Amino acid sequence: MVCMKRHLSILLGTIMFVLPLQATQTADEVDPYLWLEEVKGERALDWVKARNEATLAVLQAQPGFEEVYAKTLEVLDSDVRIPYPQFQGKHLYNFWKDKNNERGLWRRTTLAEYLKPAPQWEVLLDIDKLCREEGEQWVFKGAEGLYPDYSLFMVHLSRGGADAVVIREFDAETKQFVKDGFSLPEAKGSVSWKDRDTLYVQTDFGPGSQTDSGYPRIARLWKRGTPLSSATTVFEGETKDVSVGCRVVNTPERQYDVIRRGITFYTSHNYVIEDGRPVKIDIPDDANFGGFFKNQMLVRLRSDWTIGGKTHPQGALLSIDYDKYLQGDRTFDIVAEPNERSNVKSFARTHNVLLVDILDNVKSSLYEYRYEKGRWDRRKVEAPPLGTLNLVSTDRQSDQYLFTYEGFLTPTSLYYAADSQTPRSIKQLPDFFAPDGLVTEQFEAVSKDGTRIPYFVVRSKQMKLDGSSPTLLYGYGGFEIEMLPAYAPATGIAWLTQGGVYVLANIRGGGEFGPRWHQAALKENRQRAYDDFLAVTEDLVKRKITSPKHLGIMGGSNGGLLVGAMFTQRPELFNAVVCLVPLLDMKRYNKLLAGASWMAEYGNPDLPEEWAYISKYSPYQNLRTGTKYPPVFFYTSTADDRVHPGHARKMVAKMEGLGHKVYYYENMEGGHAAASTNKQMALRTALSYSYLWMQLK
Repeated sequence: MVCMKRHLSILLGTIMFVLPLQATQTADEVDPYLWLEEVKGERALDWVKARNEATLAVLQAQPGFEEVYAKTLEVLDSDVRIPYPQFQGKHLYNFWKDKNNERGLWRRTTLAEYLKPAPQWEVLLDIDKLCREEGEQWVFKGAEGLYPDYSLFMVHLSRGGADAVVIREFDAETKQFVKDGFSLPEAKGSVSWKDRDTLYVQTDFGPGSQTDSGYPRIARLWKRGTPLSSATTVFEGETKDVSVGCRVVNTPERQYDVIRRGITFYTSHNYVIEDGRPVKIDIPDDANFGGFFKNQMLVRLRSDWTIGGKTHPQGALLSIDYDKYLQGDRTFDIVAEPNERSNVKSFARTHNVLLVDILDNVKSSLYEYRYEKGRWDRRKVEAPPLGTLNLVSTDRQSDQYLFTYEGFLTPTSLYYAADSQTPRSIKQLPDFFAPDGLVTEQFEAVSKDGTRIPYFVVRSKQMKLDGSSPTLLYGYGGFEIEMLPAYAPATGIAWLTQGGVYVLANIRGGGEFGPRWHQAALKENRQRAYDDFLAVTEDLVKRKITSPKHLGIMGGSNGGLLVGAMFTQRPELFNAVVCLVPLLDMKRYNKLLAGASWMAEYGNPDLPEEWAYISKYSPYQNLRTGTKYPPVFFYTSTADDRVHPGHARKMVAKMEGLGHKVYYYENMEGGHAAASTNKQMALRTALSYSYLWMQLK
């Protein structure tokens, strides 16, 4: 199954030499705003409500706010959206929200029905109805199905969109939760079906059962009809690990029970249970263990690896016969080997085909690989060029699969493929905004160390190159996540068709060019990502696309840290900053919620030698008196249990204390997405673009 979480964010839209800075507060001083870290403290919530009211009073009064809100909500609720499905057994499953189903419907249909222009759906679970019956603000977080018939599911439900979930057994035939079935209390955890009466379980088993990052460190095997407390321990990690999990990988050939012990965010030990005991897989700790296809064990490398007398390059996708591997063979074959400007973005399996999505200079190509007679044969899938392809779902019981194609100005199309036939478009978004008169360009900026940084510009063909165009620059630059061209109706409606310019930067820290592009900006080299972003900023000004007075920046999560570092390092370059669910206090980030799991990305601030480089860019510590900052708009969520809302709260309080003007809105639910319903998403969009036009027009 291929994860489709990115489609919702896409539909909503977006979403030089640096001198050391003199911080206003040393690391050893007491933080006067620690009380804002008490997420649901009465004093803290009163503070939040006061700033929410003040921000709404200003931004909702801006010209065009109501129109953007209404049009965005219309898009989000529209029946012409593509219902992205997942192949599971004889059905295709989908989760759907609209104006009549605010919390959503979990539903299914057959392939024959889905291929029709207006398919009929069988509703399995009405989340709005469930909320009314149970008096909870449930958010559907997916369901783990029992292979191969998918008659039973473990449904994940979150309160307010948090990462922590309640997990309950659900019967897809009776459309009811199973009475006295498997049920897990709220926790950051997961399950995987071993068979109809057995689950692998990772959850909060009580004191000492979680890692410092707040995730499970123990995996257990739980038998139906027995209490959870009696489940048998399969594997235990250490408290300092990120997490431990056991999952079942089902293929037509056999079932594999796989354990992953996450040592850091980018390193792990992987095991396969053989004859009741875990057998460690002998691959580099930083490699991605990719599961199995045709009994070929798949591995994607994050660094060069010499094994079996051969050196395999960083970024390569490798395979080896699993049975031969168990017998001591270490002769790996190369499935796909990217070059310096390409990357294996993702891969997925059907019954007979391994699908590999490869990026080349931030453009997608999809390939079918077949393993026959001891070798890999490759065929390029016929798909439109010069856009972004994304695998949506694959069927492991046949050779059917679905993928999308899209671009900044090209509405998303869903393609159906089967048995190596030419894919055909079966569903397409309409033009939610008029692309006529707009153009997409790709440029490169040169960073401080000479590295070429690509970026995309979407603008009016008639735009004058005089530096007067309101421009929104979006970036992320972390966790090996690539930023790709995507069709975002909200950006088109609220920004592009109103004369705004949209820019997407492909800075280091991301995954556009594979592991090396990511690793170039890790830990002590974090400033490289920020130098890249500054290089794109200065290149936009040099080309007279915009100027600091008309330039705004936006980023969320790690991207929130990015824009936070940018406006504290070079405040004169920007006149607007949209900082969403951000990390900002990098002295305490590892002590807040899941923060400890990210120390492989940023470093450990408790170590003086690592705090020495983190402290140079940490936005919270680098706020200064006597400096003019743009009036930043911060947006976060009370229910975000991944990135603590205290980051944004404390940053706002500190800026206010230094006399700086800021805008702040905290949604009371929504989790790390900062929105649980279409109305909340529309509000976030309208507030963001109203703020941007207010600052940049």
